[in-house]
Amino acid sequence: MINRELIRLKSVQVLYAFYENEGKDVLTAEKELFFSLDKSYEMYQHLLLLMVGLNHIALRVAETQQARARRLGLEADVNQKLINNRFLVQLEQNEQLLAFRDAQKFSWLDHEDFLRRLYAQLQEQDFFQDYLHSSEDSYDEDRELWRKIYRNMLCNNDALDEILEENSLYWNDDKVIVDTFILKTINRFKESNAAQQPLLPKFKSEEDRTFASTLFTNAIRNADYYRELISNQSHGWELTRLAHMDLVIMQLALSEIICCESIPVNVSISEYVEIARTYSTPRSAGYINGILDAIVKQLRADGKINK
Repeated sequence: MINRELIRLKSVQVLYAFYENEGKDVLTAEKELFFSLDKSYEMYQHLLLLMVGLNHIALRVAETQQARARRLGLEADVNQKLINNRFLVQLEQNEQLLAFRDAQKFSWLDHEDFLRRLYAQLQEQDFFQDYLHSSEDSYDEDRELWRKIYRNMLCNNDALDEILEENSLYWNDDKVIVDTFILKTINRFKESNAAQQPLLPKFKSEEDRTFASTLFTNAIRNADYYRELISNQSHGWELTRLAHMDLVIMQLALSEIICCESIPVNVSISEYVEIARTYSTPRSAGYINGILDAIVKQLRADGKINK
């Protein structure tokens, strides 16, 4: 699940904090990076459990309606289609997710008010009403409903973002990326896999874990060299005049360009310029692109990179 986009973003965040806190221990900083990546994987599993929590509220609402109807001597007319949704039943029984849930203190049912508001909003969605009254009855339809719920109601949800931020500082900037992993997971579910349906692994491959370590540790260990390269192309500007975030971004970009031979230079530059658009000043992206391009040309002329 943890892809290189997330690794780059986390590396920027942790390296920035490393210098802000005057860190001196590379190994401790590397542990912090992997701890931060672990927290992203935790959020992925918590967001899967959020769908289970929402369905629990649907069940509670249905039980309340049925009890009220019995007290009045009426026959309850409760649509059971959401409660019996086969994809959600399979997700709730998922062995990996159950093991994770049982090891956590955080529970979505502790945020019942949020879940009830979310359920009330769901009732107003046209796609949900279409699902409830559709004559189709299939696993694919059940799975597609939850893909729509997540995409339309949970991907951009300020109230959800507040809950995540309150529970972990590490989740502040990860959700947009993790949302794509949730949607991918929903699409990958197969009814035949039952409770053994595999979730996305923490790392796609050992190569990605190695990439994270190489990128981050070399950015620190070769900091003086990378900063000299940056200074030489800064047209007389002292490094102290550069935005600290810009310096960190370029330092990591150079670590990737120089140390990760399999990644094309243009890919590396594009990735870090995009991070700068979000996390640095309005003018940073163009500035960083120009500096990195000039450094790469010089390194190629000196025969220090050949890709």
